[in-house]
Amino acid sequence: MGSEIKVVPMRVLVTGGSGLVGKAIEHVVQEEGGKLEGEEWIFLSSKDADLVDVGQTRAVFEKYRPTHVIHLAAKVGGLYLHMKENLHFLRDNIKINDNVLQTAHEMGVTKMVSCLSSCIFPDKTTYPIDETMIHNGPPHDSNFGYSHAKRLIDVQNRAYYQQYGHRYTAVIPTNVFGPYDNFSIENGHVLSALVNKTHTAKKEGSPVNVCGSGAPRRQFIYSLDLGSLIVWVLREYEEIDPIILSVGEEEEISIKEAEDLIAKALDFTGKIQFDTTMSDGQMKKTVSNAKLRRYRPNFTFTPLNEAIKMTCDWFVANYDIART
Repeated sequence: MGSEIKVVPMRVLVTGGSGLVGKAIEHVVQEEGGKLEGEEWIFLSSKDADLVDVGQTRAVFEKYRPTHVIHLAAKVGGLYLHMKENLHFLRDNIKINDNVLQTAHEMGVTKMVSCLSSCIFPDKTTYPIDETMIHNGPPHDSNFGYSHAKRLIDVQNRAYYQQYGHRYTAVIPTNVFGPYDNFSIENGHVLSALVNKTHTAKKEGSPVNVCGSGAPRRQFIYSLDLGSLIVWVLREYEEIDPIILSVGEEEEISIKEAEDLIAKALDFTGKIQFDTTMSDGQMKKTVSNAKLRRYRPNFTFTPLNEAIKMTCDWFVANYDIART
């Protein structure tokens, strides 16, 4: 009597599924043919479970019984909130990550892809930064709590592989932006906060006040490009070592240049001023995407000016009433 190996379709649980990157993955899966026949994709929000709590984490895993996990959930904020609350960011993110990883292990999850951040890299380093340099010195002081919690995911992934053979890995995106971001002026990431500030200034006929000198340089990645790449990592990337998901070094621009693109996208013609009494944070954190290009040499990123225009249009259409 012959035996057949039955391939069970993936049941993918996406933590942080209602946020910027989760919504992008949902779009790729539901609208761009990223979902294969028989697959089930579950997008969790904080309303479904508080992942800081191990009991709630286990309950949601037992409810959905995932075979694969994309772990995006995190306590996250903008530069100035991180500077004020490093301890809270450290403790909450350590709890979230340990609860998700250990519960996945206990429940036999086949593969997990966690989302790290380019802020995990050492502050004092050489450029461009690559995946081998994560632990080569302390991260920038401004968000050391969040950064160390995220670094520990990489440590845990290696340990789960060494001890149990689990295929748990991580991606490291650069500065992500796009629809469904947190556009809060106080707590949002730099580009999305600037979209809100510029739109508000246009409506009020006032100048845009940019925190800092405008000199720091960043590589920005559009959320839908990132979503597409994370789905690829889940399906095809077999390494435990993390992979940087980013545009190339030549695409890095200053905050001032980013604000100019936003002003153009929103037809803002007023004054833009820079508050140099405010911290700039890390001046640069240029990363290499050479590893990604070895795997995906022909992947095309959305041009930054187009991505910023689409993000601004989405903000004006969807977020204006709730802006802060």
